[in-house]
Amino acid sequence: MANPSVAKTPEPPYYIVTFSSHRTAGDHGYGNMGEEMERLAREQPGFLGLESVRGADGFGITNSYWSDEESIAAWKSDVRHLTAQRLGRERWYEDYQVRVGKIERQYGFERS
Repeated sequence: MANPSVAKTPEPPYYIVTFSSHRTAGDHGYGNMGEEMERLAREQPGFLGLESVRGADGFGITNSYWSDEESIAAWKSDVRHLTAQRLGRERWYEDYQVRVGKIERQYGFERS
């Protein structure tokens, strides 16, 4: 059976936004905002899937998958997402990097 943590994406091409970050100490509303951002992202046109992990040391990676660059730009400029971005810089992150790429091939393995 497939792991529900692994996004089910369509055949390429499609796009990935990778967000790598180090968290600050304490929650400061991060958990609630993260849940809201995931819910809102899933409602966006062009959204294909999401995978996210965070280690005990505060380092995390979130991959979101999108059908096209226009969908990524629309999500980046969403009003509530802009608020989350501002609060991230003010409260939640020591540092982060965003990388955007085009997925041209994919393959995998799934034990049945």
